[in-house]
Amino acid sequence: MVNETDVLNNIGKIIIQRRKELGITQEDLAYSANVDRTYIGYIENGKQNISISILCKIANVLNLNMKDFF
Repeated sequence: MVNETDVLNNIGKIIIQRRKELGITQEDLAYSANVDRTYIGYIENGKQNISISILCKIANVLNLNMKDFF
């Protein structure tokens, strides 16, 4: 069975890791993905249920594939 909290936390960890590898701030990521910086913070902390559309935007900025999140 899939645990939603675990999935959201895992996505957040992947975003943080990749963002730091690229030397991108939350603000830079938010600007490039056209979302609010606080939204990025919530996603990275697993506190925000993210849409596929926003996840695609973030993946594109971070040069990741959607499969990298799962």
